[in-house]
Order: sequence, then C-alpha cells, then structure tokens
Amino acid sequence: NGNNLPTKQAVVDLYKSNRIGKIRLYYPDEGVLQALRGSNLEVILGVPNDQLQSLTNAGAATNWVNKYVKAYSQNVKFKYIAVGNEIHPGDSLAGSVLPALENIQKAISAANLQGQMKVSTAIDTTLLGNSYPPKDGVFSSSASSYIRPIVNFLARNGAPLLANVYPYFAYVNNQQSIGLDYALFTKHGNNEVGYQNLFDALLDSLYAALEKVG
Repeated sequence: NGNNLPTKQAVVDLYKSNRIGKIRLYYPDEGVLQALRGSNLEVILGVPNDQLQSLTNAGAATNWVNKYVKAYSQNVKFKYIAVGNEIHPGDSLAGSVLPALENIQKAISAANLQGQMKVSTAIDTTLLGNSYPPKDGVFSSSASSYIRPIVNFLARNGAPLLANVYPYFAYVNNQQSIGLDYALFTKHGNNEVGYQNLFDALLDSLYAALEKVG
C-alpha cells in the first residue's frame, strides 16, 4: 500500500536478485500472480478477511480457487493458502474461518492441487493465555474453543498453523520483565528457562499451546 511503488515485475526481480525465495500476498492480485509465473518463488496467498464470509458458500470458494489458484498453478509455486489473517475469537468473522477453510480445502482437492499446497489460517500470539515459560504456553479459555476445531482440521490435512510472531509488541507491552537485548536477539547467554531471545520463546509457547489442544 503506497504510492510511487515499483512495478510488480520489478519486485519479483528484486526478490530473485537477493535470493529471497518466499513471498506472502495478503490478497490475490492478478498482476502480481502474473509476475510470479515461472519465478519459482514459494507463495503464501491470503484470503482477505473481508472475503471470508462469502467463502462459507462452497460455490464461491470453488470460484475463488479456480480464478486465483488453479489458473496460475501450472507455473506459480503456491505453498500455502492463508484463509484469514489474525481473526480473534470474539470477532464477527470468527465463525466463518472453519467453514471457509473447509470449502477452500475441498476446492483445492477438486482441482487436484492438494499435493502442491496446504490450506491454513494465520493467527497472532494474543490468542495465548500464557506464554511464559514457553513450556506452559496455552491458548486462553476464550481462544481455546475457537482454535481447537481449526487445529483438528489442520491436523487431518497435514497442514501447519501459520503464526505471525511479533517480539516488538510483546516487548513494548511488558518492558518491566523483558529486556531490550532479549527482544533484539542481542542477549548473551540464556535466561533462567533456557532462552536467548524472545522470538524463539514466543514460537515455542505456540508449539506448547498446540500440543495442549491435540
């Protein structure tokens, strides 16, 4: 989002010249998808939140997959379809995430593309009720009933949960107990529970929370 942006092809070329092998699109932009043809970049393609509710209709999900995924799948390397980004349990769209996931998965399978890509959703770490020490990571009581059926869906389909991990927000909201060096990967040695940086600790707390919901 901005002005005076480089062309879509120039961005793809910039990625390739810097040996960046992965790109995330938060919504399907057909100009970008065209530029990605033959690039060999691994793509996370997002279903924007404002389209989630419409994709609870199976026909709409099939049309979305046919238009934005199947049409480009011959020479665009889709790795994940991210169905929604950072939907929280209390959001009006929370009930749309699982049906949209299921419908996109069925449409991917109907297009015979299930071997090429996985269907998931992206969460942030505010869904955790506890994140420290990481081994005690657990989803909050309000998030647990929301995330559990989503995790069951992902496990059935061999797909990962996508996580947006923000050490900045964890640090800025808890500066009394989190050192800046710990947040910036510059801490020397490990803390009392064996971690050298906040990113790894947040990631492991998510792993622990996922284990607790199966």
